[in-house]
Parts: sequence; C-alpha cells; structure tokens
Amino acid sequence: MQKPKLVYSTFIRTTPKQLWAAITKPEFTRQYWGAGVNVSDWKKGSKWEHVFEDEPRTVGITGKVVESVPPKRLVLTWAAPDKLADRSRVTFEIEPLEDMVNLIVTHDQLKAGSAMTKGVSSGWPRVLSSLKSFLETGKGLTLTCGH
Repeated sequence: MQKPKLVYSTFIRTTPKQLWAAITKPEFTRQYWGAGVNVSDWKKGSKWEHVFEDEPRTVGITGKVVESVPPKRLVLTWAAPDKLADRSRVTFEIEPLEDMVNLIVTHDQLKAGSAMTKGVSSGWPRVLSSLKSFLETGKGLTLTCGH
C-alpha cells in the first residue's frame, strides 16, 4: 500500500524571512499554533520538538532537522514521542512571489490509516490558516489542540 502524501499550498502576504521566523521561533508559533511552540536550533541533524507550554510541559511532536536552508526550505522528521516508529516527514518550501510568498507544506511518509495521518490531515489546514492570519493581521486563529 502506498504511503499517503499531503500537500498544502498557502499564499501569504509576508516576506520569506518573516515566514521562516514564524515557523521556527517560539515567540511566534505560540501565537498561531494552538499554544504549542517549536523548539530547536534548526541546524541539520538537530532535534526539534513541538511543545505545549501548559503544566506540566508536554511534547506533542518530536523529530530531527533533515535539511535547513533559511529562509527557503526546512525538512523535518515528525513523530509522536510515544510512537517514534511511526515517523513521517514534513517539508516547508517558501517561494517568494511579488509581495507575498507561497508556502508549500508537504507531509509524506505517513502510515496509511494511522492516527497521525488522520490528525495531520485535519490539523495542517487549521494551523496554516492560523499562520496566514497571524502574519497578515497580527492575530492567529483560536485553535485547540488535543495533547
């Protein structure tokens, strides 16, 4: 059975540098990604985590940085901390276009029928819509993330 591949393209009125910062800096991710922050030094081979800042702090997603080319391309492995064998991959591609950027997020190497596949297929549209709102208006959407 072929592994699912999810691709999302979002046009955002921002710059590549601002979008890169929004994806990689905790002070920005907490404003649009359902109370979670992305934590890493974003260098190839480094660990990264999506952490919820409630008490106690919980890691929702973890992985490694596979490729990091600021502000153009970021490739990460992606897994729930308790299901590391179910690892998938997320690629963020940032393409400038006039006064905006096209953000293409590809989530692939997913296990067909898995809880992760179901979760990210509904989660990415919400997170990317909130990211767009945040960058264009200064306020993300209100998202609730089950963690």
